[in-house]
Amino acid sequence: MAADSVLIDRFGRVATDLRISLTDRCSLRCTYCMPAEGLDWLPRAELLTDDEIVTLAGVFVGCGVTSIRLTGGEPLLHRTLAEIVSRLAQFSPRPELSLTTNGVGLVDKAEGLVAAGLDRVNVSVDTLQPERFLALTRRNRLADVLAGVAAAAAAGLSPVKINAVLMRGSNFDEAPALLDWALRQGYRLRFIEHMPLDAQQAWNREVMVSAEEILELLGRSYSLLPIGHGPDGSAPAEDFEILDGPGRAHWAAAGHERPRVGIIASVTRPFCRDCDRLRLTSDGQLRTCLFARDETDLRGPLRAGASVAELTELITVAVAGKQSGHGIGSGSFQQPLRPMSAIGG
Repeated sequence: MAADSVLIDRFGRVATDLRISLTDRCSLRCTYCMPAEGLDWLPRAELLTDDEIVTLAGVFVGCGVTSIRLTGGEPLLHRTLAEIVSRLAQFSPRPELSLTTNGVGLVDKAEGLVAAGLDRVNVSVDTLQPERFLALTRRNRLADVLAGVAAAAAAGLSPVKINAVLMRGSNFDEAPALLDWALRQGYRLRFIEHMPLDAQQAWNREVMVSAEEILELLGRSYSLLPIGHGPDGSAPAEDFEILDGPGRAHWAAAGHERPRVGIIASVTRPFCRDCDRLRLTSDGQLRTCLFARDETDLRGPLRAGASVAELTELITVAVAGKQSGHGIGSGSFQQPLRPMSAIGG
């Protein structure tokens, strides 16, 4: 279907990037996301079916969305993930298709996902130390994650992006080692500020490591040149070209261009004014901001027989009312009612 309308909000921002959560379930129990015992998962009857996911994705593509990222929870737990990717790849115009995953199980699925039409992958790797990984995720799966990252690269997914959340008193000191590893392996690393999205509502700014602190630590080993938020300024990560430092020579020898590291500083350097993202939860709720406390129900109207035009109107109205920013620094800020695992990354 042709993109014949534009999703634009009252601040002039155009939404072209859609994150679709396929499940709220996860194979890890990361301390900054959920409690050790896990959460009460959404009832299966409330989750979108594959047909509903594809139908709603088609409506968004018809509204001008050009990029779809599949998230969770952990999207690799969705048994028909490859089939969904294949169906989304049939759209015309075809959106860029990517996946955000913890990497557990990726080693067995990377080739099939590429064959289905997946273009890119982001994998969470917060540490390279097995004991620390166990403490952070409450699961002994680091070897599986690293094998999955390597399998993604071998399958042709490029660039393989690595997401790392740094926390004080935990893995902050490992930032240079993570960057050295990523450069030597040919992966693109992005550090992410710890955000108030945990199910426990226990986020503590004192534990969060800021972009400024990350840059100061990296600057002891690396020479970095700021190069901005992507070609159009809307990318969430602020990129820094690596002019010198451990691993850079290996990157250059492998024929890669412009080695870089990114920092997603949602808390201390918010990029709300250039945000082009929307989120569709696994139970069919449209969220115009990661930190929103309001949602627009698309599942109910879809199951009631709403037409494409009616669904488009619901989406258009929701986007038009998108808030100006998340307001984390304000005294009135409240965490979203849903945790990150139920929103989608």
